[in-house]
Amino acid sequence: MAAPMSELSGWFPALAIGVTFLKCLLINTYHSTDFEVHRNWLAITHSLPVSQWYFEDTSEWTLDYPPFFAWFEYCLSHVAKYFDKEMLVVQNLSYASPATILFQRLSVMFVDLVFFYAARECCKTVGDNKAKEIIGKPSFALAALLVWNFGLLIVDHIHFQYNGFLFGILLLSIARHCQSRHLEGALLFAILLNLKHIFLYIAPAYGIFLLRSFCFTSNNSDGSIKWRSLSVVRLAALGTIVLSVFALSFGPFIAMGQLPQVVSRLFPFKRGLCHAYWAPNLWALYNVADKALSILGVKLKVLDVDTLPKASMTGGLVQEFQHSVLPSVTPLATLICTVVSITPALLHLWFRPSGARGFVRCIVICAMGSFMFGWHVHEKAILMAILPLSLLAVESKEDARTFLLLTTTGHYSLLPLLFTAAELPIKVLLMVLYTLFTFTSLKTLLSKEGSLLSTVEGLYLAGLVPLEVLCEWVYPLTTWQGSMPFIPLLVTSTYCALGVTYSFIRLYLSLLRGQGVKHKDKSQ
Repeated sequence: MAAPMSELSGWFPALAIGVTFLKCLLINTYHSTDFEVHRNWLAITHSLPVSQWYFEDTSEWTLDYPPFFAWFEYCLSHVAKYFDKEMLVVQNLSYASPATILFQRLSVMFVDLVFFYAARECCKTVGDNKAKEIIGKPSFALAALLVWNFGLLIVDHIHFQYNGFLFGILLLSIARHCQSRHLEGALLFAILLNLKHIFLYIAPAYGIFLLRSFCFTSNNSDGSIKWRSLSVVRLAALGTIVLSVFALSFGPFIAMGQLPQVVSRLFPFKRGLCHAYWAPNLWALYNVADKALSILGVKLKVLDVDTLPKASMTGGLVQEFQHSVLPSVTPLATLICTVVSITPALLHLWFRPSGARGFVRCIVICAMGSFMFGWHVHEKAILMAILPLSLLAVESKEDARTFLLLTTTGHYSLLPLLFTAAELPIKVLLMVLYTLFTFTSLKTLLSKEGSLLSTVEGLYLAGLVPLEVLCEWVYPLTTWQGSMPFIPLLVTSTYCALGVTYSFIRLYLSLLRGQGVKHKDKSQ
């Protein structure tokens, strides 16, 4: 049965208040260039007319999120002016007064209220057991895994972004589908797409699920759909909601003839295959293989070092580059790989739907497929798979096993984002505490189902400890640090890519074997 409201109202506020106090302690920590990105967007939307928002380029950090997020920044700017008006001047590049820092940090914490509400709604959808202790209840474990998520803490409240707000809308949309409130879920996701277009990664799962499980009202005895059961009314209602949201978002820019300019800002394909900080995906392994082959080729005198492209892929820059030995990858190639990687999951969702839980599994696989094969993937995009997978992990041993592997390696790959000495103990401590809670809570929930990890999997995760020692303490003392400063990043991305790839394979195997689904949802 779902978690009772009385229990949630007892301990959930304590979790939310506790993590908010922690966020307050992080206000004066390091912040990345994303802090200046969002300050600049505040200035653009506050100081300039709408017609100039997607043309302004005084700063290199131009507005490249969909219109709803621009309006979100516009609303924030009208509060920001009471803290420090100078932050709203477009020409004040890299402006970071104490009042500006305070406002930006507080704004992230305030909109995290959306995430808290969404997490609470998700907790209502999981079945609670009769455990006397709170830690033995799936709803408590899920709440803690979401509200205290390590990745969100360091990415939003140190590095600086608004992911909690955005993932809150995603989780609330998922919760509404679990509650069979499909039109609300579709509305929320349409709004989300117009806040940040990276969620297009999981849009195919939404499209298939809503068409299959909402627009078709009945199945044949063998589970196949009855085409005559297609509800035109439901399809029309769904289409009206989605089109209305997009019309409201992009309509003004279409009217001004600026749609091509907006689209060019949203999809800047000249940024290169990999982000400056390598995401631990297939392309990280591909890059390392290319580098290894080029070194081997030079040593065997098969390749001429003077004719090889420079190793710009390890230079920490956002740019296009050519591979030395392996074929260079194009945006079209990454798109094809991504589509191929998620198609089996989409077909499974269509032909063998298993309600909202199957939908969540498909979301995770679509997020993972896009992360593994996408163009210019940010390492932070792993959170798009980790957070929804939390809902499945608290109810299934197989999903818990995959979650432990994915969340540990995925979160560890985020550590290089915080490279300053002052934040080293903070990120290590928070990572250790969250990881220990994850292992302890899931083992407590699923103790009757045996060990969660195999020996090899446990050894692999244990290998992160010497890896951290090597990258943070040993390598800086070597003579290589000056000439090859990005070796730790390369090693971290490669090692974590192995774990993320393994987790992706496990997700697919569990999908094809029908594992991890304990019951059929009413929303099927």
